[in-house]
Amino acid sequence: MTEITAPGTDAPIDEATGVFVDHRELLFGVVYNMLGSVADTEDVLQETWLSWTARGGGAPLAGVDNPRAYLVRVAVNHALRRRATICRRRETYVGQWLPEPLVAEGEAETAEGPALRSESVSLAMLVVLESLTPLERAVFVLGEVFGYPHAEIAEVIDRSPAAVRQLAHRAREHVHARRPRYDAHPRVRREATERFVRAALGGDIAALMEVLAPDVTAWTDAGGKRRPASLRPVHGRDKVARLLTSGRGGPRNPVWRYRRVNGDDAAVLFDGDAPFAVLVLDLTPEGDRVRGIYVVANPDKLAHVPKEEA
Repeated sequence: MTEITAPGTDAPIDEATGVFVDHRELLFGVVYNMLGSVADTEDVLQETWLSWTARGGGAPLAGVDNPRAYLVRVAVNHALRRRATICRRRETYVGQWLPEPLVAEGEAETAEGPALRSESVSLAMLVVLESLTPLERAVFVLGEVFGYPHAEIAEVIDRSPAAVRQLAHRAREHVHARRPRYDAHPRVRREATERFVRAALGGDIAALMEVLAPDVTAWTDAGGKRRPASLRPVHGRDKVARLLTSGRGGPRNPVWRYRRVNGDDAAVLFDGDAPFAVLVLDLTPEGDRVRGIYVVANPDKLAHVPKEEA
């Protein structure tokens, strides 16, 4: 492993490196849930590392009583600045935009997977979080996902506790209005995903109609680089079934595999050993119908998806 040194010096900073590495998964979880992009999260973590090693003239631990709190504060503020870049990128994005999925390495991997990375919220929840302001999202992620009290969040984002309470209230109301609090049992989600994939693979419209809820919506994010992909969400069982069975622009050597995506059972479509699309389903409260379909097929967003094993 390459030894990391303080910027502008040749001196190793092993202790500071160890502290950063110890907190890296926490930082990844917080930043990823704020940005919905693995690539941007990695960039923010690099910026956080550079800020960390640059402080104190290359002595990052000097005068820091709580390295965890310090690193979270630095990472969150870098992430808030990164939102502006992401928003500009979104203005020229072709078609629908979905978060970049976190895909586990294999079927056997569980939600316990890398230490705190499983704290990432579902893909459907990340879509809802996109409608929050950057500060509301930061407060929601720190408070609702990672359990930070308002007083600590106030120090992280440099706001008063009263302001944080207001931000948290607005964010919770908005999220809960768009995403009721319930989670399908993993076995139910897996069975629904398998039924859906069988019907879609076979082009069986009748079977698809049984699986889909009447008010189902499909979101397809291909970044203008793959077909079939609608530039807008597709609503309604009939239209969604036609989209899924159109048979245009699919992989030449399709292979479906079941994986955990953002902690939920989902499916990944491979073209040979290369990832072609990630499929995540959102179920009705009863768990017997699909009410939301999220398909991420933009190759740029699949760069971190593990390849299919030979």
